[in-house]
Amino acid sequence: MHVLPEHELRATAVSCRRGSRALFAGVEFSLRPGQWLHVRGANGSGKTSLLRLLGGLARPDTGTIAWNGVDLARAGEDYRDALAYFGHRHAVKDDLSALENLRLAAALDGRAMSLRAGLAALWRVGLRGRESLPVRVLSQGQRRRALLARVLSRDATVWILDEPFAALDTDGVDMVCSLVRDHLRRGGSAVLTSHQAISLQGGSSVDLGS
Repeated sequence: MHVLPEHELRATAVSCRRGSRALFAGVEFSLRPGQWLHVRGANGSGKTSLLRLLGGLARPDTGTIAWNGVDLARAGEDYRDALAYFGHRHAVKDDLSALENLRLAAALDGRAMSLRAGLAALWRVGLRGRESLPVRVLSQGQRRRALLARVLSRDATVWILDEPFAALDTDGVDMVCSLVRDHLRRGGSAVLTSHQAISLQGGSSVDLGS
């Protein structure tokens, strides 16, 4: 089993505003190998905004987010290479197959992906037999699985998953939890949002809007 490198993702006194409205303030946590975080809160409490901050897609209004002791604004490629971000707004190209989308995403990341590796990722998320179909004919849940295959194929250290169970059936939810467990066993870490209970042992939580 390939073990992922030592790391720490730390948030200190992080706050975020949307216009004149404060979404959250004082968020603090530290994630190290094998640890995961559940970001909880009502709709509009800022869960996706916090994940975007953790993904380096925006900057906090106050406080710091650091990767291995270095602020994300300065961590650059070191953090981007370690990160797999799954957002509920991320899209796939409808006219391409799930396999073509996966290999295109790898190419845009500057990575080569073999046919064997691409198929393995898609089969692991339950798309065996559908890997060559145009994405436009897939169900919403199958499209989500195709996006999850991107996370799986990146071999990233930190997974940031925004509502990864959305549009998935019970088997799909169990599959996601299994993937995250395997990732944690390898020494990875993960941040998840979900309105559903998450059947993973341990972990910590951040409650927004409470």
